[in-house]
Amino acid sequence: MAYQIIPVTPFQQNCSLIWCEATMQAAIVDPGGDPQLIQAAVDKAGVTVTKILLTHGHLDHVGASSLIQQRYQVPLIGPHIEDDFWISKMAMQCQMFGFPEVANFTPDQWLEHGEVIEVGELKLEVRHCPGHTPGHVVFVDHDNKLAIVGDVLFNGSIGRTDFPKGDHPTLINAIKTQLYTLDDEYQLLPGHGPMSTIGHEKQHNGHTR
Repeated sequence: MAYQIIPVTPFQQNCSLIWCEATMQAAIVDPGGDPQLIQAAVDKAGVTVTKILLTHGHLDHVGASSLIQQRYQVPLIGPHIEDDFWISKMAMQCQMFGFPEVANFTPDQWLEHGEVIEVGELKLEVRHCPGHTPGHVVFVDHDNKLAIVGDVLFNGSIGRTDFPKGDHPTLINAIKTQLYTLDDEYQLLPGHGPMSTIGHEKQHNGHTR
């Protein structure tokens, strides 16, 4: 697996381009905005985009989804259907976060816990991790020991739960049952900020104790 982090939007959201080095097939995860930056990264990597993956429905993670899908003509996949609560309210989110209006969209596929998404020869396990949003999912590549965790867990912090349908106990439970059960050496690619590892967060993240 290879990947590149592409910070997008004024919130510096970590959109990621991941690809299989054997096939050069790629997925774009959480295209929240700045589609020109995402397209430039795809062109520079020389990969073929085969799908778009969404961890959750917040605007800074999905705002450029329609434009990117139009550009590459590939399926838009995720998150869990519980996040239709957010995805169906793009206009409200634009007002809430002070973003320019973005196009409405409906994912081609909602995801369920335990599904496996393939990107070339890569296999990503879907884990439902509600709390920040009700339909948040994470993508775990067990072969390469990497988890793309959106806004569930950060380096030294956790996702906010003060938005509508957020819930702090649910988030903590998801972290402990779906992420902290991974081996300590798994790398974490979060939705904002620097990367970390499961072991580092278990030892040092005071928000999850």
